[in-house]
Amino acid sequence: MPVKDKTTIPLFEGHEGRDKASIKKSWLDHLHFSLAKDKYSATELDYYSSLAYAIRDRLIDRWIKTQQNYYDQDAKRVYYLSLEFLIGRSLGNALINLDMTETTRQALHELGLQMEEIEDLEPNAALGNGGLGRLAACFLDSMATLQLPAYGYGIRYEYGIFFQKIQDGYQVETPDNWLRYGNPWEIPRPESLVTVKFYGHVHQYHDDKGILKTEWVDTQQVMAMAYDTPVPGFKTNTVNNMRLWSAKSTREFDFDYFNYGDYEKAVSDKASSETISKVLYPNDSLSQGKELRLKQEFFFVSATLQDILVRYKKTYQNNFDCFPEKVAIQLNDTHPAIAVAELMRLLLDDEDLPWEKAWSITTKTFAYTNHTVLPEALEKWSVDLLGKVLPRHLQIIFEINHRFLKDVAEVFPNDNDRLKRMSIIEEGDVKQVRMAYLAIVGSHSINGVSELHTEIIKTTPCLFKDFHDLWPEKFNAKTNGITQRRWLYLCNPELSDVITNKIGPEWITDLYQLKKIEAFASDTAFQRAWQKAKKQNKQKLAKYIKKNNNLDVDLNSIFDCQVKRLHEYKRQLLNILHIIWLYNRLLENPNFPCQKRTFIFSGKAAPGYYNAKLVIKLICAIADVINHDPRVNETIKVVFLANYSVSLAEIIIPAADLSEQISTAGTEASGTGNMKFALNGALTIGTLDGANIEIMEEVGAENMFLFGLKTPEVKALKESGYNPREIYENEPEIRQVIDMIRSGYFSPSEHRLFEPIIESLLSRDQYLLLADFNDYVRCQREVDRVFKTKKEWTRRAILNVANMGRFSSDRTIQQYADEIWQAKPVEIKINSNGKAKRKKAQ
Repeated sequence: MPVKDKTTIPLFEGHEGRDKASIKKSWLDHLHFSLAKDKYSATELDYYSSLAYAIRDRLIDRWIKTQQNYYDQDAKRVYYLSLEFLIGRSLGNALINLDMTETTRQALHELGLQMEEIEDLEPNAALGNGGLGRLAACFLDSMATLQLPAYGYGIRYEYGIFFQKIQDGYQVETPDNWLRYGNPWEIPRPESLVTVKFYGHVHQYHDDKGILKTEWVDTQQVMAMAYDTPVPGFKTNTVNNMRLWSAKSTREFDFDYFNYGDYEKAVSDKASSETISKVLYPNDSLSQGKELRLKQEFFFVSATLQDILVRYKKTYQNNFDCFPEKVAIQLNDTHPAIAVAELMRLLLDDEDLPWEKAWSITTKTFAYTNHTVLPEALEKWSVDLLGKVLPRHLQIIFEINHRFLKDVAEVFPNDNDRLKRMSIIEEGDVKQVRMAYLAIVGSHSINGVSELHTEIIKTTPCLFKDFHDLWPEKFNAKTNGITQRRWLYLCNPELSDVITNKIGPEWITDLYQLKKIEAFASDTAFQRAWQKAKKQNKQKLAKYIKKNNNLDVDLNSIFDCQVKRLHEYKRQLLNILHIIWLYNRLLENPNFPCQKRTFIFSGKAAPGYYNAKLVIKLICAIADVINHDPRVNETIKVVFLANYSVSLAEIIIPAADLSEQISTAGTEASGTGNMKFALNGALTIGTLDGANIEIMEEVGAENMFLFGLKTPEVKALKESGYNPREIYENEPEIRQVIDMIRSGYFSPSEHRLFEPIIESLLSRDQYLLLADFNDYVRCQREVDRVFKTKKEWTRRAILNVANMGRFSSDRTIQQYADEIWQAKPVEIKINSNGKAKRKKAQ
């Protein structure tokens, strides 16, 4: 029987307190009542789960109150659609945002437990792969901290991308079963089931009033079930929501098949349907993988848009006049671009709006963030595949394209080449739908993620120059940022304490406050405290390397780190070539003047990306040779750390001395790893690419190690007919390095193993490694020179951190809110007794 007055529902008393006694009681209650365990049967994992439930309790009332306040104030809501949310572990983040870290540590100590050991039991949420997903997670943190009414929407992957193992130097992909023991941070919402349709065909007819009606019929259906995770802001009452969709079959079990003895077929529909949310980025080198990828993207987009419409209609019923004033949808890259066609379908077919009104609503609602400057990385779907899986959407896309090209022809008459270039449908042997073009045409804002990236997409003919010519007002730059709460305050408490003791804690919510430490860059006592913090972090990383790679590393060596997704444009191979060059110099001259170095790599290669996986094998092969060569292994060592994750980054980044950001100029859209390293006091060696340029503008070129061709020089060199073999033939040291790889020096049992890498370098060298090599070596020699003087290195490190204020995701999100979404903060007020004011529940 329903409760008539929901304001009478009592709070679960004792689950809001933040003192030690309340925390201990909650922990013991959950161990006993939620997990049904006692001191004899409880496992370490039970200890973690009980603590997670106890901390989650302190978010729940604020979470409910936050959502209700958005209704009460009729707030404009922001919906951030992303195929990835690389949130990492939730416990530590929740504790710092609730300001409960130390109290919880003390409570656990009194229970005989160590908080660090408990935290290490939490698996990393396998909801992303790289910078795209980590950016989305940072943005959610900033939106909650800035008290913006915002929601993250994505997929609840059961296995993530993969768990990376290194076997005999090769990457081996295994399932990342992060949900094996459940996830205490999420709330399943079985009542929030949404039907998502695929396949079928389009049926059109005229109703009794002569109006054309369209139905998508004979479809296959999959249910999307919501799982909600609270996203708390830092020391605010705002707790926003991340809603992830899990695929469920419309039929769990088919009795007809079962009764006729076909037991496998009886459950096959369920297995097939639920494959959609099993794995992030299925291998799309095969047609089945491509189809599954498309279904994934549409699955989460359709479920999300239906959910958004339900929420909107609670207040406005069937009146869509206010929709763009109450709803802002941000598309994080091209993965959710099919949302443009799906919102049109919902408005046209389900809500019976005329085309012109539906299109006006759609274009005023969507905004699109582009994340790549590589034309080959812009997502496309064949017309045949899209028409098979989503026939109604292909029909809508054709109509959007027809009307769009008509508008283009009016602005640029008699320019058929332009029409061909701008068409959403790419003609050719295989007709394809250009999803980035669909996102641009269907959005009111298109932003790049750094100033350089935005300029490139606006001015490059094979990217979006034609669209910028048509709609210059749509294009804008929103340089990426990172949340300092996780990427300094949480992951580097040693350095955080040094900073806070000197300038106070205001920097945690206003990163520009770090500018105050600039005055102490040369202060001896401050430098000593800084160096002590760095050494403590290097000890942690050295311990991890010893445990996982059985390698002892020198704490006094330069910790030279390149940790990121493996891709040819990121140029891990350039780093490798320098290592071999240095190895050769040391073999020739044991007294060669250089600083001790530990070269640290980590990152995953896509399962179908053969060349990237071969680079991992080369790194491991070189490590095996160098680390076992007594002539050099007291000076240099090389290590590849398997299964890069948020938690591993939180160990590596605070310990780094040198940050390798060495992509070819004009290829990295922004990067956020560069920001994380610089914020933790690592000096950057890098090209003028992506956000490196803006970091240079803030910290000064003299406090970085910059090398390489600039973007216009890259373009000019390629246009002039770049010949990498000429460099190989004329540069003895480069030739020596390449010949060592080619000869099998690092692969004695398989001499030609790395021949594909050498062939790519000498025949194409698409990312200009050989062209930049000598300048890179010169820059590395400068690194050695500066590191030799500890005081100067520390001074530069302090200046880097002091000037990182611009790179907070708080700044980025404030720009999105002010300039794209027109979204305002909503303050969630709490009574003086610590309880949220109770109003009518949702």
